[in-house]
This record gives sequence, C-alpha cells and structure tokens, in this order.
Amino acid sequence: MIESFREFDVPVSGAVIHGSRGGDGPPLLLLHGFPESHVMWHRIAPVLAREFSVVATDLSGFGDSTSSGDQSMRELARLQVEAMQQLGYDDFAVVGHDRGARCAYRMALDHPDVVTKLAVLDVVPTGDAFDRADRDFALGYWVWTFMAAPIAETLIGRAPDSFVNHLLDTWSGGDAFPPEIRAEYIRHFRDPEVVHTMCEEYRAAATIDCEHDAADRGVRRITCPTLVLWEQDGSVGRWYGDPIDIWRNWADDVTGGPVASGHFLPEEAPDETLAWLLPFLKVGS
Repeated sequence: MIESFREFDVPVSGAVIHGSRGGDGPPLLLLHGFPESHVMWHRIAPVLAREFSVVATDLSGFGDSTSSGDQSMRELARLQVEAMQQLGYDDFAVVGHDRGARCAYRMALDHPDVVTKLAVLDVVPTGDAFDRADRDFALGYWVWTFMAAPIAETLIGRAPDSFVNHLLDTWSGGDAFPPEIRAEYIRHFRDPEVVHTMCEEYRAAATIDCEHDAADRGVRRITCPTLVLWEQDGSVGRWYGDPIDIWRNWADDVTGGPVASGHFLPEEAPDETLAWLLPFLKVGS
C-alpha cells in the first residue's frame, strides 16, 4: 500500500517480520505506532525513498508480523535488527512513531553500533512517562492501562472497528486516513492473535520495559544524533514542557521541535515532518 514499494516477509528468531521496501541509498528503517501498521508511512516513504533505501516494517506481534512470544521492546528491537541484517543492512538510521519510537530508542540503547541516527515522534521514554504519570496521564493515555488489562482482548474483539476508528479520530487533528488505510488498520484488530500480542506489548511496557529503562537511566546513553518531534498542541508538549529536555537525559546530541499536527505526524503533516526528517537524515549520510 506504499507507492512503488515491494512487500516482504523475513524470517527471524522465532518470528516473521513483514514490511515493504523501496528506494536506493543509505538504509533507513521506519517503525509504526499504535493502532497502525507500517502503511502509516504511505505519505512520506516514497519521498524518503528518493534519497534512501527505505524499509518500513510491522513491529513483531503487530500488523502482519508474528511474535516470538516475548513482547518486550528489547525483544522487538532485537528482531528488527535481525530483520535488517537479513535484508543486508548491518547499520542504519531509524525513525519511529509512538510504539515504534519506543522500539527505536531501545534499539539505539541496546545496539549502539547498529543505529546511526534516531528520530522519535511524539513520545518521551516509557519509564519517564510512567514515572511522571498523574490524573491527566491516566485520562489522556487511558489506552496504556486499558490495553494492559486482562479483559482487553475480549472487549476489543466485540467492536474492533469502533475501537480503531475512535483512536484515529480522537488522536488526530482531522480526517487524515483514506478509507482503504482505515480498513487496513482495522483488519489487524479483527485477528484475536494480533490483538493478544499487541496487549502483551502494553503489559510489557508497564513492567519489563520500565525495568529496562530504570536500569539504563544514567548508565547507558544514546550516542547517535537524535531528532525529537512532537504534536504541537498535544499531550507530549502540554505535559512535559520541552520534551527535548527529557531526551537530553538519555542522548548526547538532541535536536527537534513541535509539528503542527495531531498525533499522527507523518499522515497529518507529511510536508512538515519531511522538512524536519530530510535534513537530519541527509547530514553525513
């Protein structure tokens, strides 16, 4: 569903990573957020492919990728590195949105020789988000606790279309999703196995992912150049002031700024998102 891109399935340890690839140049990995799949990059991936060899994947357990049984971000990051190696890329830049950004920064921490540049869209680190949680967080990020609840799979299974449409509509600043794109996102939520693995990722976020962040905070750092973008009027900017300050506790070289968009920056504001990404990715590439 990404113009001029070719779909692929790559076997990795205990799972299969699905995605699309296109273009020629330095390698670039794109990692999607929730409740989407790798097709969320459909507006900007073809432009990035003019300069880069672009690989857009479904996270393990999301979309059409399968799970190894471990939905921690450490494992999801490891499987993405393995998939890129299978495709012939030993090091690469990575851009992640939402859950994909959490996978991307974990990858930069665990595999510093692999990630050459890191861009994270509309997040602060998972451990920091939980540590700063308050009433606004509980109401605004209700999906974090809902998806981790034992009954989440049952409730989503009763109304997958309504669930996905509600998230897309309330987290965006307008209708940025053509019918065929909405249908693609909803398709995955009609598969009970996919819903279960997505819930397991949220359960891991509240437990083992926070433990990994706590162990690394102040000990390990992101050494590659890091770009931080966030929704101009959204929760990340409102709750955390300047998110760059938080990321500087983790990374040595941080730049970035707000984008006039809802949560889904690459789909709602593709031109402005590209205006940030292209200069950042091209320097020294």
